[in-house]
Amino acid sequence: MTRHATDIQIRDVSFEYEDYLYRVPIKFGGMVLDRVTLLNVWVEVETNSGQVARGFGSMPLGNVWSFPSRVLRYDQTLGAMKSLAEKLQRLFAAWDEPGHPLDIFHALEPSILAAAREVSAERQLAEPMPTLAALVVASPFDAAVHDAFGKVHGRSSYQTYGRDFVHHDLGHYLGTEFAGQWLDEWISPEPKPHLPLYHLVGALDPITDADVTQRVSDGLPETLPEWIRANGLTHLKIKLNGDDLRWDVERVLTIDRVTAEVQRERGVGQWWYSLDFNERCGHVGYLLEFLAKVRQGSPEGFERIQYIEQPTARDLAAHRHNVMHEAARLKPIVIDESLTDLHSLRLAQELGYTGAALKACKGQSASLLLAAAARMSGMFLCVQDLTCPGASLIHSAGLAAHIPGVAAIEANARQYCPAANAPWRDRFPGIFQVTDGLLRTGDLTGPGLGAVP
Repeated sequence: MTRHATDIQIRDVSFEYEDYLYRVPIKFGGMVLDRVTLLNVWVEVETNSGQVARGFGSMPLGNVWSFPSRVLRYDQTLGAMKSLAEKLQRLFAAWDEPGHPLDIFHALEPSILAAAREVSAERQLAEPMPTLAALVVASPFDAAVHDAFGKVHGRSSYQTYGRDFVHHDLGHYLGTEFAGQWLDEWISPEPKPHLPLYHLVGALDPITDADVTQRVSDGLPETLPEWIRANGLTHLKIKLNGDDLRWDVERVLTIDRVTAEVQRERGVGQWWYSLDFNERCGHVGYLLEFLAKVRQGSPEGFERIQYIEQPTARDLAAHRHNVMHEAARLKPIVIDESLTDLHSLRLAQELGYTGAALKACKGQSASLLLAAAARMSGMFLCVQDLTCPGASLIHSAGLAAHIPGVAAIEANARQYCPAANAPWRDRFPGIFQVTDGLLRTGDLTGPGLGAVP
């Protein structure tokens, strides 16, 4: 491969964990979660001319989301992901080929997935580690490389995706159909000045005072009206069960009714919902019936639904009968848990999905490439988090701010894990102190990915 003068070589890799208890528990996919482990990674790189920089990446090890299991315990799935982190530290540290971060991850990805298989075999897991979980573990390593690359060149990482830095067009990474297309044609080098914040309304979260059994009393809002007033919210993400039609419909109608009252008091006339079933709908018919009942109960509430996250099982190939064409004529249906590579994106499109959820926890390199592919197909785009606090939220917000077409961004660590945000609040007030429903992403101008620990 022809080398660029801007290429980097990895010199050192280290990592550590941080553990936090949640302020209040969160429920998704039928599981209740009350804690998180963050994986923090540092990567030192050097250019051909001897310049050195240290990059940083951080990500929650979201094992309940990325490694769901009914046979393995929480500590078993988390332990497996930690074992993979140890292997990836050695894998990245041993990589001695100079290159751009995109090329480094592209070259290492097969070995990353092979390492995940090794962990499954060594630990004799009853269920193998999914690709999604492997990507989550790899994501802070990949982020740290991108961060270091930007820092060693003294600019935002998003200004290093043009032909003056990148060796190859998208055809090299995604296949011949993308030949002649370059990443910087689909990714903005400058961030949007701000993005609406999607606030999570979890299945366990109280809507009104009547739902509060015992107050946390820590100074933060506790009911939905309190959150709306405190943060100036206009976007709400509603978690649903997917196996209790009456509860799901009533949940949305109740939230819509309560929200309408608060927004009327605030003088706000327009707001939005996203709906997340966490793959729990047994079949697409459930979704269609749900939407019909919501529309019947509140035509205005139905119109406020901006998009719906992957409603049915994440194994698309095994559930080809769950086609989304009819549902997608009503609202954008977004592939989320299933989206791990271009093949899964294409399969989702074949089955009727019209949107894609991008996540920093799936890796900076993969997210950028899939964003370009999705944009070329005219798909609806959103960026979602993994209850990302601190540096991982800065990473996620930066991703959202540099991909044209992204409608809003999630940031729910402020609800569930504010302690992990505390060290970052004063340094990035536009991201961590929200009063008008907006994240000030225009502040994320680098160097690197913008988060300096």
